[in-house]
Amino acid sequence: MSILFSDNVSTVARRDILDLQQKISSFQQGDIADEAFRKFRLTRGVYGQRQPGVQMIRIKLPHGRITADQLVRIADLSDKYATGNLHATTRQDIQLHFVKLADSPQLWADLEDAGITLKEACGNTVRNVTGSARAGIDPEEPFDITPYAYTIFDYFLRNPICQDMGRKFKISVSSSEKDSAYGYMHDVGLIARVQDGKRGFKVMLGGGLGAQPFPAQTASEFLEEDQAIPFIEGVIRVFDRYGERQKRHKARMKYLLNDIGLDELLRRIAEETPALRVKSFAVDQQAGNAHFATEPLPRPDAPAPSQLPHNDTYARWLKTNVFEQKQAGWYAVQLRVLLGDMHSDTARALAQVVKTYAADDIRVTVNQGYLLRFIKPEDLPAVYEALNTLGLAEPGFDTTADITTCPGTDTCNLAISSSYGITRALETMMTDEFPELIYNNDIKIKISGCMNGCGQHSVANIGYHGSSLKNGAYVLPALQVLLGGGFNGKGEGLIADKVIKIPAKRGPQSLRLLLQDYDTNAFEGEYFSDYYARQGKNYFYQLLKPLADLKTLVDSDYIDWDHTEQYVTEVGIGECASVLIDLVATTLSEASEKLGWAREALAENRWADALYHGYNVFITGAKAALMSRDVATNTQHGIVSDFDKTFVGEPDFHQADGEFKALVFSINKQEPSEAFANRFIAQAEAFLQAIQTYRETQIELEGAPELQALTQAQDS
Repeated sequence: MSILFSDNVSTVARRDILDLQQKISSFQQGDIADEAFRKFRLTRGVYGQRQPGVQMIRIKLPHGRITADQLVRIADLSDKYATGNLHATTRQDIQLHFVKLADSPQLWADLEDAGITLKEACGNTVRNVTGSARAGIDPEEPFDITPYAYTIFDYFLRNPICQDMGRKFKISVSSSEKDSAYGYMHDVGLIARVQDGKRGFKVMLGGGLGAQPFPAQTASEFLEEDQAIPFIEGVIRVFDRYGERQKRHKARMKYLLNDIGLDELLRRIAEETPALRVKSFAVDQQAGNAHFATEPLPRPDAPAPSQLPHNDTYARWLKTNVFEQKQAGWYAVQLRVLLGDMHSDTARALAQVVKTYAADDIRVTVNQGYLLRFIKPEDLPAVYEALNTLGLAEPGFDTTADITTCPGTDTCNLAISSSYGITRALETMMTDEFPELIYNNDIKIKISGCMNGCGQHSVANIGYHGSSLKNGAYVLPALQVLLGGGFNGKGEGLIADKVIKIPAKRGPQSLRLLLQDYDTNAFEGEYFSDYYARQGKNYFYQLLKPLADLKTLVDSDYIDWDHTEQYVTEVGIGECASVLIDLVATTLSEASEKLGWAREALAENRWADALYHGYNVFITGAKAALMSRDVATNTQHGIVSDFDKTFVGEPDFHQADGEFKALVFSINKQEPSEAFANRFIAQAEAFLQAIQTYRETQIELEGAPELQALTQAQDS
């Protein structure tokens, strides 16, 4: 089936989409190994679900920014290809579930028509750049980070340096010292600052969540604005070169930083300076505004201002969901969305509210809600009534009562227990028993279906992640309780402690005990994380210990939230079964593809891009050669060193120890000029031809290679 493209779809996007369609066809015909196809489609935003035969499509929205028409387009496509649901994520993306693989290219084309991409939404790439939702209207911001967040996204999209890293890489930009984009849990976190009248950023490196969370370390208290992108490029180059590639659970920036230390990491980043595409990058303050109206246009047909009679619910909404912008006389409205899920009909109606009353500039928030901006005070009653009709005027945005959660076992392969079910149960309990929590901005509750942390439980004041417990021959769903993360009274970002594991059905009682204890014993004005630190981990372990007593289990404890059947530990059907492939041939094929990209970049005078593609030809070719001799490979730096040692003196490769390393790493010793790029690519091409010849000779002498079984867990 041919893809229908509009004139709005760029040439490069068309090629990506057609490439996806071709790879899907080859995969379905059995011409591409499952693992190779999985790796390919993840970087195109196509992610296998727990349910076989359907995909989750992750839509990449830089810093969560979206227009009303784009929201309508996503809603329409969800109706056409998915379930009619739009799921907002903690990374300010929108996800569609239960999409057929064959439909994903046309879905992507229809999104590109509206200025939206799937490219690098998943996989071992630079993921969506997140940013403070209040950017541009935040009364506390020193400047608007919106163009910076967009430019970082745009600079690294399709950038050769981050197409095939050992693991995903995450960047955030916060508009103020409150670090509302959670920079301290990112590979690179930027916080806007002004020093001596100049714009710049505090820079944090090496944060991350998952099974072993790390807080980021401060790399610079102030980096001038034009140095931010060159610095990030240097960081990514170092991570690509030295980062772990075999042990997936160790293949994150945080482990590299932990292994070599901050000073050594910064030294290696500085070493990359000559090779950078740019040494300074001044951000256009209008960057990314092509689709957006930053202030409402005059509306001659605007509805007349309305008034609401005294209404307690409206008053609560005004207090918790509305704030005055830094632009005097304008207001922003925040939408609390249960589970981050919105029906397509609701999304279309919301888009009409935006067109009627607000700027055409919606922001998806990191706590899975939405933010509308530039609303006149006289229009707030009408906006409330419209949102209330849609179920989007629930008070308590980003408060204790507003829980952040991932989809858990509803769709995710990796989830262990239900996230949605326990979230509903906790929010219902708080509404019934602690109604004043809609005013509490101190305690944040976050839930994940497993330890990987998509719900960001490790940076919650009170966090839970899905788990399981054994009781004799039986297994029951469980929750790991984490406490003390998030921000303390000094504004410091903290990683939560694992305190105790309890049966999942006792989750509401655990939260009840924690809230009651805090109400009773905390000092006046004491932040929850400060209270946790004062009392200590053992205090809370003893408080919750009775809930972990398996001698008091009842039948319902063996049934997960939102389920009626007895619980079984089950990680969903994997994205890739074990497949038999010639790993060396597959790797050489990857090297040839990268050589093609290098030649294309040369033809387009993109010298820095051509050089990095050429560098990857050397790396991938050397990896194939080492694999042909059963030499284990890992980091790119290790591959180069091992190739030097293993093939020293080999005809057609190199004669002296260190000669190959000097050639490959010359990439970061010279400026990316035309002459250097042409010479380097020619050397890479000759090297790849030599490796291919060597492999053919090896097969002639030793016979056809044994096919190898390859199984790898999916990349979340």
